[in-house]
Amino acid sequence: MNSLVVLIGPPGSGKSTVGRLLADRLGVPFRDTDSDVEAVAGKSVSDIFVEDGEARFRELEAAAVREAVHGHQGVLSLGGGAILHEPTQELLAGRRVVYLRVGLDQAVRRVGLASARPLLVLNPRSRLRKLMEERRPIYESLAAITVATDERDPEDVAAQIAAEIASEESAGKHAETGSEKTAGETGEQ
Repeated sequence: MNSLVVLIGPPGSGKSTVGRLLADRLGVPFRDTDSDVEAVAGKSVSDIFVEDGEARFRELEAAAVREAVHGHQGVLSLGGGAILHEPTQELLAGRRVVYLRVGLDQAVRRVGLASARPLLVLNPRSRLRKLMEERRPIYESLAAITVATDERDPEDVAAQIAAEIASEESAGKHAETGSEKTAGETGEQ
């Protein structure tokens, strides 16, 4: 497997759950940038938002993403809003990025309206809809692979991603082998 698979998507898409399962399936380490941020700050993401503000969280998040993309080999889950940072978008360009797509109803069920998600405190359903609509074009533009997660078992989602990665790598190896042949070797004139 190529060294890094990055999972992106809105809250409730299954990035952490699917990420762990995918890492197990591929036999590689799993890393979550939200956990990295919490470790550096010494407090939860929610506490960072409340005590230090969203700008400070985004600063810590950008640093965590930068370090993880450069230093991690395995499956990497990004926080849902990490892709809003332009340098992060540039960092992800050309990498194996998997967008876990989820519908609003499913995301609401998974996140729970009483959860400790800091950006969803006031009118959570409406706020989540707005976040998803704003971020969808960015998720789609960064993704090499898009996988729908609605009403699906996380193990099935991880299996689909692993199969697509294997297919990609097989096609890449085949293309490399084929590109080394001359027209005469392939039977072309």
